[in-house]
Amino acid sequence: MSQQVLRDIEKRMRGAEQALTKSLGSIRAGRANASLLEGIQVLYYGTPTPLNQLAQISVPEARMLVITPFDKNILEDIEKAINKSDIGITPSNDGNIIRLVVPQLTEERRREIAKQVGEEAENAKVAVRNIRRDGLDELRKLEKSGDLSEDELRRYEKEVQALTDSAVKNVDALAAEKEREIIED
Repeated sequence: MSQQVLRDIEKRMRGAEQALTKSLGSIRAGRANASLLEGIQVLYYGTPTPLNQLAQISVPEARMLVITPFDKNILEDIEKAINKSDIGITPSNDGNIIRLVVPQLTEERRREIAKQVGEEAENAKVAVRNIRRDGLDELRKLEKSGDLSEDELRRYEKEVQALTDSAVKNVDALAAEKEREIIED
């Protein structure tokens, strides 16, 4: 039972790291990245549909995204959806494809984005610490019910702390890599 609690804690902490990776991928770093367009919904025959299901997204150059819709009739709908989104890039429609040119970042904007990365990392660390707290509570319940001895509880608490330390270290590494990408660009 207690091994199951540890596996659950580890799985949830990895999930927090993956969520951070996904949210950092959507932060614009001055380079074209298809993940910038994740979450954009296009009205397709009255149904909100993810952009990546309606078009091929490619990165032909470091600062350009090219969106090639599978159905040319929805070019204007895609353009409207991009304009309504908060990515801050104006699309260029040539009748067949849509081009998005990612502008060069200013130093001030780089600092703002780095700050945003720090906030995302801190949110991930809070999630990891909450997972640790929940796991420790679960282990303490097992100890109170007699399923765990006091010595086993201490050993499991150390294992949970080791998992937490590892997850926080991974979160810091992900944030540092993203900040380096933002500043070097």
